[in-house]
Amino acid sequence: MISHLFLQHYWWIIVSLLASLLVFLMFVQGGQSLIFSLPGNDSQKTMIVNTLGRKWEFTFTTLVTFGGAFFASFPLFYATSFGGAYWVWIAILFSFSIQAVAYEFRSKQGNVFGQKTFDIFLFLNGSLGPFLIGAAVATFFTGSQFSLNDMNQVKWETPWYGLEALLNLRNLALGFAVLFLARVNGLLYIMNTIDNEELIKRAKKRLLLNSILFLIFFLSFVISLLFSTGFAADKVTGIVSPEKYKYLQNFIGMPIVLIIFLVGVVGVLYGIGVSLFRKNINGIWFSGSGTVLAVFSLFLVAGFNGTSFYPSSYDLQSSLTIINASSSLFTLKTMMYVSFLIPFVLAYIWYSWKIINSNKITEEEMSSDEHVY
Repeated sequence: MISHLFLQHYWWIIVSLLASLLVFLMFVQGGQSLIFSLPGNDSQKTMIVNTLGRKWEFTFTTLVTFGGAFFASFPLFYATSFGGAYWVWIAILFSFSIQAVAYEFRSKQGNVFGQKTFDIFLFLNGSLGPFLIGAAVATFFTGSQFSLNDMNQVKWETPWYGLEALLNLRNLALGFAVLFLARVNGLLYIMNTIDNEELIKRAKKRLLLNSILFLIFFLSFVISLLFSTGFAADKVTGIVSPEKYKYLQNFIGMPIVLIIFLVGVVGVLYGIGVSLFRKNINGIWFSGSGTVLAVFSLFLVAGFNGTSFYPSSYDLQSSLTIINASSSLFTLKTMMYVSFLIPFVLAYIWYSWKIINSNKITEEEMSSDEHVY
């Protein structure tokens, strides 16, 4: 018989996988954040917008799926975070909404706002989306100021309703790390899908700076994480208490997760390296795979091994774990059967991706194609 505990862990793995895929797919946002600085002319900008525009729906769909899976499997987190830190989530959702509008109307006939307005929309989504998501995820490790009563009603203990997270340096570090990782992956994806030597050269020049900035913020966050005090949840009583080096102990206590994390980091570095120092345009696949593995392992460290994945820095006993925040046994079990369709969905995405990327984007195509973003 399948136990409730097994299903809670199973669904945390599913949520973690969706989160890692989302961070990889935010190469679309990363590329959008370069829309004004990378292209040397309007033709190059059109190519960039169109190579990213052919993938933006994958990112948007994954974001919605991630949110839906989190809501269904761990509804108390959804109610707590969205019910309390709502200004952060409103900002994230707003940035993704204007992205959809921009791709839909940027090149439509009768566009009274002009392309530049929608280019600004793409830039804002590309810059704010990854940064805010990274800062929000960082609160899984640093905590948020909320409390829950006996009826699990949330009370946010600051008037900023989530925006106070931006005052924490560790949250900012992960926010900027995710932003610059998205920019790195965006540059690698542009190099892989556009046939234009000048644009590839310009992308290479910006790849080095963005890679350095990513490493600075990423290492700052990881080092501070390993030596920080974490939030341990007793497996019997459920009591949450501070524990020194909790996340370092999680890595040591789960060596497979540590290996996944290290392989992921090496993958990202290798993807960057072969793109910078060799004439290799396939770095996105190494960096992208590494991104998925690294983010996946960080989520496992945040939720497994008796850890509170959404700690309350105001009232420790209001902290959420995969045990006290999950849905019922019946709900998780029913959803598990539905989740068996995921491999078929991934196969469809892979097939669609392959068809869309069968030919690289060229200037000639942009001048003749009827459907141009």
